[in-house]
Amino acid sequence: MNLRVSTWSDPALRRLGWSLWVFQALALLVVAGLGLAAPASAGDSSWGSSGFLADASFLLLSFSFPCVGMLIVHRQPRNRVGWLLLAAVGSANTLPGLVDGYALYGLVLSPGAVPGADVAAATIEGSWVWVIGTIAVFLILLFPDGRLPSPRWRWLPWVAGSVMTLIAVIIPLGTAELTEGPVPGLDNPLAVPSLEEALVAPLGAVLALLPVCIAAAAVSLILRFRRSRGVVRQQLKWLAGAGAIVAFCYLLGMAGTFLKPAPFEGEDPAWLLVVQDLVLVSFALIPVAIGMAILRHRLYDIDRVINRTLVYGSLTVLLVATYLVLVLGLRVLLGPLTGQSDLAVAASTLAVAALFRPLRSRVQSLVDRRFYRSRYDAALTVESFATRLREELDLETLGTDLRGTVTTTMQPAHVTLWLRGGR
Repeated sequence: MNLRVSTWSDPALRRLGWSLWVFQALALLVVAGLGLAAPASAGDSSWGSSGFLADASFLLLSFSFPCVGMLIVHRQPRNRVGWLLLAAVGSANTLPGLVDGYALYGLVLSPGAVPGADVAAATIEGSWVWVIGTIAVFLILLFPDGRLPSPRWRWLPWVAGSVMTLIAVIIPLGTAELTEGPVPGLDNPLAVPSLEEALVAPLGAVLALLPVCIAAAAVSLILRFRRSRGVVRQQLKWLAGAGAIVAFCYLLGMAGTFLKPAPFEGEDPAWLLVVQDLVLVSFALIPVAIGMAILRHRLYDIDRVINRTLVYGSLTVLLVATYLVLVLGLRVLLGPLTGQSDLAVAASTLAVAALFRPLRSRVQSLVDRRFYRSRYDAALTVESFATRLREELDLETLGTDLRGTVTTTMQPAHVTLWLRGGR
């Protein structure tokens, strides 16, 4: 699969890119304005809050992809990944949003003012598949150069495209009541009652194929990473790192959804809605990481980012677990003596504060030794040389040791040691 941009000149490509970007920006502003004008109950989402915060999260997530895509296209007009972000992902977000805004206006804000508002609401019933499929399959499959990893992967774009099309067609035809859009529960004007039961099995099959396509795209990324070297490997690290953070945030949001306290069984608490909004916003890390990888801005800082993420993520989990264990344990032990005193909380806080520095050093050492073995060994070699340097007096032996240390740690093609002669 190739995005054909070679027949256009660079200025023409930039003008086309800016035209798409301006159109999408205006469209998203219109959609956001209609969302703010609508009642709070209109189009309530099953994920996240409603109102201004939800609209802001939607705008940030939707506009991050075309913004990064336009930045790439402006710098590198023939970069296929930039066009994929700008044209494909941007359109998959913008066009259903416009249709949803049209339905919102015709069904809620000004009922009957425009024709076919209910049909518009029905057409976006399965539109989510275009965003998910474009990002999770095509973007991962074609990153970072816009080409397939090898000709053996030609089947995946065709299968994924067919699955996405079937989902987008079957859901509106086989759903009696709308579950999305501005008026959930509205009778679906596109539904075919005689096909409703007949489409259940095909819909389940194609819905099951979508995760398979996503998993296949992830496998292609792993295989590409194993074969990659240099710049391409660093670019893939940026995408993998952003994907890991998004997946972790999504798992936290899902855990909060399923493990929410009993009093909120019928309504999500405010803190959970905020967490879900943050999960949506975290998806913006994917285009940001892609932009940094493609434009090579601080490209080689990804190793440090991954290192710090592993260290402080593990450190946070350990400290929180230690704090909870200490609080519970001390309350059990000191409860008969202190009653409801906050002594257990204060003692646990002081203990965790005292553990921070030594535990951080230990976790840093473990992460370096496990994931950055060459750097860890190099640091040990330099430390060992520094120790010998304080005791070595023979200049020839010192020079040999220095050349050996440089060769081991930096692995240069050639090492020459020049010593200034004494006066």
